[in-house]
Amino acid sequence: MMLLQIHEPGETPLPHEERGAAVGIDLGTTNSVVAVATDGRPAVLRDPAGRGLVPSVVAYGEDAEPLVGEAARHRLLDAPEQVVSSIKRLMGRGAGDLKALAGTLPYRLAEAEPGEGGMVHLLVGGRRLSPVEISADILRALKARAEASLGRAVDRAVVTVPAYFDDAARTATRDAARVAGLEVLRLVNEPTAAALAYGLDQGAEGLYAVYDLGGGTFDLSVLRLEKGVFQVLATGGDAALGGDDFDHAVAEHFLAALGADAPSESEAKLALATARLAKECLTTRESGEWAVELGGASRRVPLDRPTLDRLIRPMVDRTMDICRDVLAEAAIAPPEIQGVVLVGGSTRVPLVRATVEAMFGRPPLADIDPDEVVALGAALQAEALTVGSDTLLLDVTPLSLGIETMGGIVEKVIPRNTPIPVSRGQEFTTYQDGQNGMLFHVVQGERETVDECRSLARFELRGIPAMTAGAARVLVTFAVDADGLLTVSAEEKTTGARQEVAVKPSYGLGDDEMMRMLRDSMEHGARDMERRLLIEARVEARRVLLALAAARATDAALLPADEAAQLDEQVRLLESLLPGDDRDAINGAVEDLERRSQAFAQRRMDKAIHLALAGRSIDEVGADPVGAPAREP
Repeated sequence: MMLLQIHEPGETPLPHEERGAAVGIDLGTTNSVVAVATDGRPAVLRDPAGRGLVPSVVAYGEDAEPLVGEAARHRLLDAPEQVVSSIKRLMGRGAGDLKALAGTLPYRLAEAEPGEGGMVHLLVGGRRLSPVEISADILRALKARAEASLGRAVDRAVVTVPAYFDDAARTATRDAARVAGLEVLRLVNEPTAAALAYGLDQGAEGLYAVYDLGGGTFDLSVLRLEKGVFQVLATGGDAALGGDDFDHAVAEHFLAALGADAPSESEAKLALATARLAKECLTTRESGEWAVELGGASRRVPLDRPTLDRLIRPMVDRTMDICRDVLAEAAIAPPEIQGVVLVGGSTRVPLVRATVEAMFGRPPLADIDPDEVVALGAALQAEALTVGSDTLLLDVTPLSLGIETMGGIVEKVIPRNTPIPVSRGQEFTTYQDGQNGMLFHVVQGERETVDECRSLARFELRGIPAMTAGAARVLVTFAVDADGLLTVSAEEKTTGARQEVAVKPSYGLGDDEMMRMLRDSMEHGARDMERRLLIEARVEARRVLLALAAARATDAALLPADEAAQLDEQVRLLESLLPGDDRDAINGAVEDLERRSQAFAQRRMDKAIHLALAGRSIDEVGADPVGAPAREP
């Protein structure tokens, strides 16, 4: 299967030799890598010293251009207030999301200004910068390295993102690439890219797990590799868990040992840099001492591997909990996994490797450098999208997508872990007689009610012909492209009235909120379903009450006084039950009301038939309400 060259519809593409090169980029929390593939053979692009890793560190000072990589890391020793690192952890976050994080991460937040849409901004070296701008500077440095290595322009890239990056973080990553002068051919999940590189390199087939523990994020993905098809079966993770958290634990241990209760921003940055160095050294050593700058003096603090293991074990155990959840969702037992691929520099930590081996019952696979494997896979995908390839990547959606229906209930249209790209439709109907419009509320999450999920977009469909409640047929279609970007459309089948919205999430969606959605859905699943059923019973009861009231207003003469009194009594009973939590009582009262009104409904039907046969028309009158869609009966 050959993938055609990508270009805009109606545009004549440049010949391959005249276009800029396409590369694969792993934009990492701690380090970033750029690679290129030729004839199916990927290679990391290195600097003259042979280094493939570019530290994801940027320094801003009085220089005209920012410093990126090793030069910025060296500036950290002299002017830590001018240096920013781990910016990937802020991609897609708003200022409100960082109030809790600001005290633990080495950032100085700027006050929000009008028109910024909630995107967080930092104060670095006298400048006011967003995570998108800082990430764009890192991408520019990678682009420059690629152009120097290849001797030609580089204008296209496949950029990898954590599998658990939300829509806001993915949008921010794409924006950063655009600012850096790169056309993003595809956003590929990091575990999928790693599996692509490993699978093609080793000729592997079967079930594989990709354990991806980087500087700022953790993902566990289960994939089936078969005859060039890489299908993600399930994925899970934590977009706020990684090697940075190991560093914070060690830094806090160092500062506590020195009695530092409130270190300055500069002292905190230097302590983090020392902690990272100690963690890396203890990968191959059993113990050591490290100098920590505090109060203008340098003091040495010891650390050994057992102490490091104790400090980071809670975080490593969290990754194991996620592994068990993902395997359970995929209905796969650990012995069925043929190999565990390690991705990310944090997988070099001995405790991590030992824990992964104990979990899966086999030594993990680390034949390819875990720091470089993601960029190699991205380079292969870049070649596939520009030149052609026999491989196919099938990724998945990390969270369910749905729509709000009457009563604040979420009707899931695309469940989580659905392979993408995907397009799915579902029909909805009107809730009230004469309703000529619908308000659609698109949400993301795993809970049963809207107030427990994340709002993505709202739009309105007008032009629905006036009909009785439940007669209209409105097809709502959710389409998710290969980058995970969502488009929602609604079409009324009778008139063809149509509305469409491309969901563009704000930058304020927090990663911790995404994890809370999944965790809460598992912990509160039974309670959520009970609540959903109660809401559905109330919605149905109100629909019956509205329909009966409309019928009595139109045909009061067809209802004898004794029947009217009985219906009034039953209506009062049902209305008294609605505020309560007894779902069975509400459903029973609805059934009684419908049974007692059957004779009245039959007389109304007879009247309608008589009028139709007499050649008389019925004028449609009434209000022009607009409401949320109702589920199909």
